[in-house]
Amino acid sequence: MGRNTRKRRSPLAVRAVAASAALAIGGGGLIWANFYASAHETNSSPNTTKAAATQVATITCPDVGQKLTNVPNAARSAVATELATLDKQITEAYARLASTRQAQAKDANFVQNAILGPLKEKRGAVIGRIKIDFKRVGATAPGMLDGLATCTATTADQAQTTAGGQNNGWGQNNGQGQNNNGGQATAAPSASASASASAPAGNGGQAGNGGQAGNGPVAADFVDITKVRPNVAAKARTRAGGSAGTFTTVCGVNANKKFNTDNVIVAPGVTNGAHHLHDYVGNQSNDAFATNDTFAAAQTSCQNQGDKSSYYWPVVRIQNGTQDFDQNNDGGGKEGNVGQILQAKQAQIKFVGNAKSKVVAMPQFLRIITGDAKTTTNGLANANAHWSCTGFENKVQLTQQYPICPRGSQVVRTFAFQSCWDGVNIDSANHRTHVAFADAQGNCANGFKAIPQLTMRLVYSIPAPTLRNGQIKNAYAVDGFPEQLHKPATDHDDFINVFSTNAMNKMVNCLNTGKSCR
Repeated sequence: MGRNTRKRRSPLAVRAVAASAALAIGGGGLIWANFYASAHETNSSPNTTKAAATQVATITCPDVGQKLTNVPNAARSAVATELATLDKQITEAYARLASTRQAQAKDANFVQNAILGPLKEKRGAVIGRIKIDFKRVGATAPGMLDGLATCTATTADQAQTTAGGQNNGWGQNNGQGQNNNGGQATAAPSASASASASAPAGNGGQAGNGGQAGNGPVAADFVDITKVRPNVAAKARTRAGGSAGTFTTVCGVNANKKFNTDNVIVAPGVTNGAHHLHDYVGNQSNDAFATNDTFAAAQTSCQNQGDKSSYYWPVVRIQNGTQDFDQNNDGGGKEGNVGQILQAKQAQIKFVGNAKSKVVAMPQFLRIITGDAKTTTNGLANANAHWSCTGFENKVQLTQQYPICPRGSQVVRTFAFQSCWDGVNIDSANHRTHVAFADAQGNCANGFKAIPQLTMRLVYSIPAPTLRNGQIKNAYAVDGFPEQLHKPATDHDDFINVFSTNAMNKMVNCLNTGKSCR
C-alpha cells in the first residue's frame, strides 16, 4: 500500500510566558489565565521572563491502555478499572499544573518535584496492581509496563505540534501513523498565536488565547477553510464483486439531551470514565454500568426499532462566555470542558459496503471506537478526525484544525469507522485490534472480513470564530480530556452494535445487492 505524505506542521511561532497567572474560580469551573507572548517581544512586562519557552502547557503520559493489546479475558474488567484510575490521575495532575502557575514561575523545578514526581509514584502503584491482575489469572504481564509510569512536561510550543504520525485520509490507517485512504492533508497553521502578555480577557473570558478555561483551543487550531487548498482525493470505485449499497438509520440529534461523561467501552463500571461529555443517540440506556442485556432491553431513539445500537460522540461547545448545565460537574467545567453545548442540526448515520468484496454481518454487541481522544500526547497514528464545512466537504477535510466557515456554510464533523473485523471478537484489550481499516482498494488484511462500514456526518450551526492579532474569539471546540487541550485531532466516535438479527441481515443484503435502504 502506497503512502501519501505531507509536511508535518511547523511549530507555532509563540513562546509561552512564565506568567504570574491568576487562578480564579468562575462558575464553579477551574479557570486560569494562560498568557502568551511573541518570540520577538522584549521583556518589558513583569509577567514575562526570558525563560518563557519552557513554560509547561500540559502533561504527556504513556497511554498504557493502548500498549496492552493482549489482556486475558478474566482480567479485563479489573485492568479496565485500573486504566481508568490512570486517566483520573492525569486529569488531577493537570488541574494542579493549571492552578500553580505562580509557583512554577518562581521555581524551575516545581513541575518536576511537585507534579510529575508524585504522579510517577501514583502511576507506578497502579501499574503494579495491573501486573497483579495478570498474575491472579495465571498470566504474565508485559515487561514493558515497568517503563510506562513516567510522565513528562510538554511546553507550549510542543503542544501546538502533534507529533507521531501523519493523517491524510478518510479513515484508512496502516498502523504506522498514516491515514492514506482519500488523500486528506491538513493545512498549515493559518495565523500566529502571538499576543501581548498583558492582553485582557477577550470574548467569553478567553485570556491570552488559552480558551475560555485556559486549556485551549488556541488561534493556530483554526483555519479559514476558503484559504485551504483542496486535499480530498477521489474514493475507490466499487469493483465487480463489491458491495455498492447503502443502509441509512435515522436516530435523531439527541434532542432529548441524553448526556453523560462515561465510556462503557473503555471504562466499564467507572463513573466519569471519559472525563468529557458525550451526546448519545440510538440506545437510551448507555452509561458506565450498562451490559449487553441492558442494551438489548433498552429503548431506542432510532426510527427503525430493530436498531438499538448506541452511537455516541463528544459534544461540541462554543466558548462564548456562557456556561452550561455541567459547569460545576466532573467532566464539565471542573475539568476544563466549558461553554455552551451545541446540538447538531443534522446527524446522518449511514452504513456503506466494501469496494472490492461482499460484506458479512456484524456480530451483535460489536464495539468500535474510531479516532483517538489522546492524540495530543499519543500522536496521530490513530487519529481519524475530519472537519469541514458544507459546500467544501468534497474538497477539504481537516484533522489538526477546526474550520472557519464562510457565511452561509456550516461546520461538519465526519467519521468513517473501521470496516474489517477479525471474525471472532466483539472487542479487544485496547479496543482496536479486533477491527481494522480496509486499504484504499478495499482489501482487509490478516484474514479479517469486510463488514458494513459505519459513516456519520454531524452538521452544526456555529457562528464563525474570528482571528485577530493572534487571538481567536468565539472559539468552538470538541470536549476532551483536559490535558489534551481541546485539539481538533482528538475528535473520536463510538459505536456498539445492537441491531436485531433481522435488521442486520436486511442491511447486509442491501449493501451486497447494491440497494439503498432504510
